[in-house]
Amino acid sequence: MTMTRAQRSRFWFYLIVSVVGLVTAWVFNGLAVMAGATSGDYLDAWFTSSLDWVLSLDLLVVALAGSAFILLEGRRLGMRYLWAYILASGLTAFAFTFPLFLAMRERALARTSAELTETAD
Repeated sequence: MTMTRAQRSRFWFYLIVSVVGLVTAWVFNGLAVMAGATSGDYLDAWFTSSLDWVLSLDLLVVALAGSAFILLEGRRLGMRYLWAYILASGLTAFAFTFPLFLAMRERALARTSAELTETAD
């Protein structure tokens, strides 16, 4: 499978964003745990003020739409283990798994493009 320069650039961009998403989630969740946030306090903090409600619901709606995109687009491209991206979102962060999916999607698009080229020859 050969990726075009644009596909390779997008792949690496999404992969870097994914790593940044994972690291920031680890750092700030770690800080919250070290500050003594318990599981009840952690969820309560999502909805403390009006601003928290806006940001939390914004993230939840984006995660819902992104999860639907992962399932629909992934199936369309014949990608496997789509459930793992969604499951990992709950264990890590959607800021990690969604860009990771987008990186893997670039690989799937390159594979699909290569297969189409081979059949045309």
